[in-house]
Amino acid sequence: MADNKQELQAFLDAHPEIEIFEVIIPDVCGGLRGKWITREKIHKVFEGQLKIPLSSLAFDVWGRDGEEWVFDSGDGDGFCDADIRTLVPVPWLDRGTGQVVLSMRDVDGTPCSYDTRFIISNLMARFEALGLTPVMASEMEFYLFRDGQDALGRPLHTQSDALGGALASGQTYGIETMEEMAELMHAVRDACSVQGLPIDTLIKESAPSQYEINLYHCADALVSADQAMMLQRAIKGVARQQGLRATFMAKPFGDLAGNGMHLHCSLVDGEGNNAFDDGTGQGNELLRQAIAGCLATMEESMLLFAPNLNSYRRFQRGTHAPLAPSWGYENRTVAVRVPADEAHATRIEHRVAGADANPYLVVAVILAGMLHGIDNDLEAPAPLEGNAYEQLPPSLPRYWPDALARFEDSEFISEYFGEEFRQVYSILKQQEIDEFDRHVTPLEYDACL
Repeated sequence: MADNKQELQAFLDAHPEIEIFEVIIPDVCGGLRGKWITREKIHKVFEGQLKIPLSSLAFDVWGRDGEEWVFDSGDGDGFCDADIRTLVPVPWLDRGTGQVVLSMRDVDGTPCSYDTRFIISNLMARFEALGLTPVMASEMEFYLFRDGQDALGRPLHTQSDALGGALASGQTYGIETMEEMAELMHAVRDACSVQGLPIDTLIKESAPSQYEINLYHCADALVSADQAMMLQRAIKGVARQQGLRATFMAKPFGDLAGNGMHLHCSLVDGEGNNAFDDGTGQGNELLRQAIAGCLATMEESMLLFAPNLNSYRRFQRGTHAPLAPSWGYENRTVAVRVPADEAHATRIEHRVAGADANPYLVVAVILAGMLHGIDNDLEAPAPLEGNAYEQLPPSLPRYWPDALARFEDSEFISEYFGEEFRQVYSILKQQEIDEFDRHVTPLEYDACL
C-alpha cells in the first residue's frame, strides 16, 4: 500500500492536467463498468475505500442485472482493489483523464469468485506451483467504419471502391491501404505508447475496412489480458475521436471475414527457459500435453470463445475459423497452431476466440485447458497436415444454446473457474438468449409474412 501511495503521487505529479479518473471494472460479459472519480479522491480508491455492488461484475451485454441471480445474492457491495500497473492517462479524451483497472472482493476480504481478473490470478498460481509461468500475446482483428449506418441499419465501410461501393476484397497486407488510414493508425500507436501497451505489428486484414493490431508477448497472463482489453478500448476511443467507429463484433457482414482474437502462449520455467523447447522447434511432451488439454476442453468452453449470438456466424467452412478441435504445425486451418519459429520461441496459437469475446475469459480458459492437459498427462493426437476442414467433421458447437448447454454441464469449468462463476455466467447468457428469442428479424418477415 505504501508503494502504491508513492507511485500514485508520482503519477499525479507527472500529470497535473488530469482532472478525473475512470475506475474500470471488467464484468464477466466483457463490459467495462465503474465510476468517474475526481483527482482529489483517487487516493481513496488506492486505499481500498471504494465500494461498488458486486453485481457490477454480473451484467449482461446490455448492462442489465442477471435477474435470476442478483436478488438471491442480496445485491451486496464489494470492495475494489486498484491495480497500479493499469494507472495511465487516457489520451483520446478532450479533458485530462486517467484510468485504472479494479478487481472486486467480498466484504470479508476474499476475492469475488466471478471476478475475471481473480480467476486468471488463481490459474497463474496453479502454474507457479508447477514451476511454470505462462507467456501470452494477443492478435486483435477489428473493422473500422464510418459513423452512421445505411437504410437497413448496416455499418458503412471506410474502405470502398472508386464509386463508393463495396469492394470485392480488402487488400490483405496492403501497404497502400494502410497508408490511407495512416492518421488513425498513428494515433492508435501514439495512444498505446502513452498507455504502455506494447504494440508489435499493425496489419491490413482480408476484408474491406478490416485491420489487425498485435501485442508483444508478456510474461504475466493477467497483464496480457489487461493489455488486450486496454488495446480494444484505445482503438475504439481513437476512432471515436476521429469521427469513426471501430468494432470487434465477430461477424459484421455475413459474406465477409469475421473478427478473431488469436492468443499465443508459451510456458517458461524457473530459469526463464521456454518449457516447450526441445531444441527442434517441434516441441516436447509438455507442449503436447498442453495442446491435448486445450483440445479436450474446447467444445465445453465454446461459450467463452463465442459468447454472443453473432459469434457463431464466424464458424463457416473456408473462413479460417476452426470447426473442430484440431492442431498442427504451421497450419492455419486448425484450432491450435504451432507456428514455425526458432526453437526457443516454441508456442501455441489458439485460433478459436472471436474478437467479441471477453479477453479475460479467453486468457483464463486457454490457461485452464493447458493446465488440464498437464495435470492429467493427456496425450495429443497426431498433428494434422493439409486442410483440417476436410479431415475432421465439425464438432464445436455451432449454435449459441448448444454452447450454453455444454458449458452448464462442464465439470472442467466448475473445477478451474469455480461453480459460482459457472452459475452466474450461465444465467446471464440464458437471459441474453431469451431476449433474442423474443424478437422477430426482418429476414423472417421477408420469408414468411
